[in-house]
Amino acid sequence: MDITSTTPAPETGPGAGCVPGRSPQGAERTTAAPAGPESRSAPEETPRRAPGPTEAEPPAAEPPAPKHTAKPAAGGRAGGRAGGKPGGRAALLTTALIAALLLLALLSAGIGAYHIPTTDVLASLQHHLGLGGAPLDRVGESVLWNVRLPRVVLALLVGASLGCAGALMQGVFGNPLAEPGVIGISAGAAVGAVAAIGLGLTFFGNWTVTACAFIAGLITVSAVYLLSRNGGRTEVVTLILTGIAVNAFAGALIGLFVFFADSGQVNQITFWQLGSLAQATWPKVLAVLPCALAGLLAAPLYARRLDLLSLGERPARHLGVDVERLRLALILVVALLTAAAVAVAGVITFIGLLVPHLLRMANGPGHRFLVPGSALAGAVVLVAGDLAARTLAQPAELPLGVLTALIGSPFFFWLLRRTRRKQGGWA
Repeated sequence: MDITSTTPAPETGPGAGCVPGRSPQGAERTTAAPAGPESRSAPEETPRRAPGPTEAEPPAAEPPAPKHTAKPAAGGRAGGRAGGKPGGRAALLTTALIAALLLLALLSAGIGAYHIPTTDVLASLQHHLGLGGAPLDRVGESVLWNVRLPRVVLALLVGASLGCAGALMQGVFGNPLAEPGVIGISAGAAVGAVAAIGLGLTFFGNWTVTACAFIAGLITVSAVYLLSRNGGRTEVVTLILTGIAVNAFAGALIGLFVFFADSGQVNQITFWQLGSLAQATWPKVLAVLPCALAGLLAAPLYARRLDLLSLGERPARHLGVDVERLRLALILVVALLTAAAVAVAGVITFIGLLVPHLLRMANGPGHRFLVPGSALAGAVVLVAGDLAARTLAQPAELPLGVLTALIGSPFFFWLLRRTRRKQGGWA
């Protein structure tokens, strides 16, 4: 019999289709004999039997297959350990962040031009919560409850929103350089807020500025997402250049509104550009609270799908993730969080870039810890930043957005250099 012939062999026995250099399954497919019960089961039975030397080779080739398939499984388990149930390092970091946030909130509530001891702050809080304690004097109560605490709560909400939005942006784009401020989302949302101020819009009452900021932020993030994609992926250079263009265009629009605004509106617009919590009040806290809570509660629900998306679009689709729907939903959440922050605090950059990176260095890339952890760490950073802005240049107050930019810009430059070295270029 000619072993190089590709014509069907007349024999249908189990050994007739075994040609050197060809698997038993390939021989079965080239056989023209009718498929009977024995021939149908031959591909399954052949690896379990060893009638000759040619059939003893398939079992020897089986060990490399589990070795190849074990790599993604191990990666999945590693991601689960990094971002799954809080244990070990994740629990320690969570506890440390909560303790730091409580301590900074107490210090920020007491430190200022009118000093209030921490014990008096705790006593007043206990009194208002019905847990004992004692109220302060009239001036102390007014300063604490009408000036300090609204500012602390607002800093907590804004910092949590920006930190969480940064973690989501980096997961959506699959790029560690993505951040709402760097790629222009904060500036776009500020344009919406400035337009509402400059045009005197009041169609939503107290919600008008927030609604305009949300719509403008959604348009901006959609434009950045569409323009920065090339060949099914988002490139670093395209992302940054798109952000530069969007920031420049938003700055031009803000300047146009400043040109046509009166003196009172110019002061408000300047507040949005520099970023500050100096005008914090309880009504502003209540205005931003629903948007911030909705985004912060929705974000952790997408943590597992973000972990799968980090493996790549194709593997995520094979694992059951609707990538486009996931991205659309997360873009809406990011726009909601960013608009809520910008609507009450103005443009505050680099929180969403710096915070997720510090947590990745400390605990790894798992989003089950990274998303809520970024919210906690963002709140800690902004409460601390607001305290520094109020106290570093007393009796003057530094703009909070300027302070975060001064600290975040060198970190961003270092991150660019580090990413370039690791990737071997800018692409």
